[in-house]
Amino acid sequence: MKRRSWLAALAVSLSGFALAPAWAKVEAPDAMVKRLSNEVLATIKADPALRDGDMAKIVALVDSKIMPNVNFEQLTRFATARYWSQATPEQQTRLQEEFKTLLLRTYSGALSEVKDQTLSFRPFRANPADTEVVVRSFVKGQGSGDIQLDYKLQKEASGWKVIDLNVLGAWLGENYRTRFAQEAGNGKGVDGILAWLTQTNKNMAGK
Repeated sequence: MKRRSWLAALAVSLSGFALAPAWAKVEAPDAMVKRLSNEVLATIKADPALRDGDMAKIVALVDSKIMPNVNFEQLTRFATARYWSQATPEQQTRLQEEFKTLLLRTYSGALSEVKDQTLSFRPFRANPADTEVVVRSFVKGQGSGDIQLDYKLQKEASGWKVIDLNVLGAWLGENYRTRFAQEAGNGKGVDGILAWLTQTNKNMAGK
């Protein structure tokens, strides 16, 4: 009996030791945003095509660096509100894809204004127990106004994920929640939202 207890205790200790490195790898939300933002800004400054506002390259950069850290399902659920539960699984997939494309181009459009600007962060305030936080940043250049880029993050099992973006003073999830409600009006529902998203993305792609 004692031997079994000793083995059980040893197993628990070893399992806890094995898990420790995984927990240690979880990045703080402000540290994650700072790292990703600085990487993106440094890449833009080092590439003449990116500095000249090559949208295709900027979109590809943001898609590879920033977007994997965004919880698109939650953001889409919030923006579509009650219409999410009315959508079929196929429509929910399309809503996420189209909304991701729209957010990707909106965020990339803000970054296309970056030339010789510097990135700064507001003081980060959060409690260790918080599961939702906001990291506030802005891009500032010589003789130009600040480009505000804030991130709302939620703590998940795999780490922190972005659940909303504030670009130039507007939270995108909240902003599009209002717009989607308008597009879904007059009985158009989910189809109305999808039609607007599809057309808007086509318009933005053509610019």
